[in-house]
Amino acid sequence: MGKKRSREEAKDVPPADGGAERMDEDSSDDEDFDMVNVDFEWFNFDPEIDFHGTKSLLRQLFDVDANLFNMSALSDLILSQPTIGSTVKVDGKANDAYAMLTVLNTYEHREKEPMKDILKYIVDKAQTNPSISAVAELITTQKPVGLVFSERLINMPSEIAPPLYTMLIEEVEDAVEDKEPYEFSYYLIYSRTYQEVESTLDVEDRKRKKAKEEAATYHFHPEDEILQKYAVAHGSFRYTKEDDAVADSKRAFQEMGIKTFGHMILIEASKFKEAVKAVGDYIAAPQ
Repeated sequence: MGKKRSREEAKDVPPADGGAERMDEDSSDDEDFDMVNVDFEWFNFDPEIDFHGTKSLLRQLFDVDANLFNMSALSDLILSQPTIGSTVKVDGKANDAYAMLTVLNTYEHREKEPMKDILKYIVDKAQTNPSISAVAELITTQKPVGLVFSERLINMPSEIAPPLYTMLIEEVEDAVEDKEPYEFSYYLIYSRTYQEVESTLDVEDRKRKKAKEEAATYHFHPEDEILQKYAVAHGSFRYTKEDDAVADSKRAFQEMGIKTFGHMILIEASKFKEAVKAVGDYIAAPQ
């Protein structure tokens, strides 16, 4: 059974790699249509159905550094707690998720292979940016931190985010009442940002530019801009395997390529509900 169902107007944007193909009612018409109606449905994670979809979204979230970790083991760990977190799907439960959000207890799973490797990675990356050095200090104290994984295909509307976060809070509260290990001191949201970069294909144009302004940083998830207003620390970091990335392969923004970065947002647990409410106020949830 789905958690919640909504009809939302998805914007006509380029599909993500491996995502649904763009639909055009009249392929012979040169005019782009503005939007298409899509039914979204929220579900609990199901180990029998969601392994491949979860793994695919996690690989997208970790970008070029995904191969540093056992994504299969991380997917299994997420699926081992089906009452925590949600997937968003189209056309029923049996399909792969178009979006997901969940949280893992870093202390509870600290000795398990995927979590152990990811925590070392997070500490190492946090130490490279003074803005998020507090993350490294917190993780090394081994306090129970809720590590949030949120990812969706690029053509998914941001309006699905408020219900995902709201349901997560409710599920965590229910789990705490049942004496399950979800009483966190902080929430650490692992996310991504990007910068637009000049395409390597535009060699002559690049040579003509004598100086380059510092590139602005953008969020893949608009809700991150709101969440970090409530954060004690937030910031981006370079991927270990960033040299393996090709900006031209991610030309989702017209003539510009993009360079992606890892991003962390650390929020005190006492402020997390307020932050999620602010996300809901900022992004109208689907009705």
